[in-house]
Amino acid sequence: MVETQDVVRPPKDLVDGLAAIGSATASSELSKLGVRSAHIRGPVSFTPGIAVAGPALTLQFMPKREDLHQVEEYAEPEKQLHRHVMYHTQPGDMIVVDARGDMASGVFGEMMLTYFKGRGGAGVIVDGCIRDIGKARTLGVGLWLRGVTPNYHAQTGIFPTAVNVPVACGGTVVEPGDIVVADDDGAVVVPIKLARKLLAVASEHAEWEEFSRMRLAQGGDMRLYYPLSDEARPEYEEWRAAQSGRGADGSAT
Repeated sequence: MVETQDVVRPPKDLVDGLAAIGSATASSELSKLGVRSAHIRGPVSFTPGIAVAGPALTLQFMPKREDLHQVEEYAEPEKQLHRHVMYHTQPGDMIVVDARGDMASGVFGEMMLTYFKGRGGAGVIVDGCIRDIGKARTLGVGLWLRGVTPNYHAQTGIFPTAVNVPVACGGTVVEPGDIVVADDDGAVVVPIKLARKLLAVASEHAEWEEFSRMRLAQGGDMRLYYPLSDEARPEYEEWRAAQSGRGADGSAT
């Protein structure tokens, strides 16, 4: 079993900015930056309406080998490594679990998620299942899962082997400290080295979409406004300047 030191967390303004952009825009803009596998495929939102972003703490599972891992639910709890990822939690963190897509193992339950919430955790992405979903949903922690199960983790065929190492989750690699953006559309991993660039381009994208959405709601021509055409761009720039309280030439109004 492997447990590394705590992760290096990105600045809060960067995380908050990406949370405001959302997973759909993050995914599309990352694709333009060359990262086409950012979407964590499989886990979906079990907590509709919760939209968060935060640095990733990671937990890796492997197929069970009884000579390596044979414990009961409450026997020698500190030898059960899935607990240890929780100990690293700081406010705003996201836990990302490679549970191998296993649909029979409840990686976390209500008690452990309550602890996570108490430490300020924001969300959990599991390429597999949790249990106690009824109570877990009431905690205010975002949950992105493949499903739920009544089983606990030691009942089935996987066991936790590493904390805060690179993991494969839902078809993509997540490294500790990467930023995970998650909402009703799903979860997207933002490589930390691309996070600032993504925030810049995605913020511009989000801004013209706001303008286009307004025009479309007013009955505007989709051929002009979605995507924003060169013909409509002067109108957009004028609107944008008015929003910022400046003229189109940049002078104060």
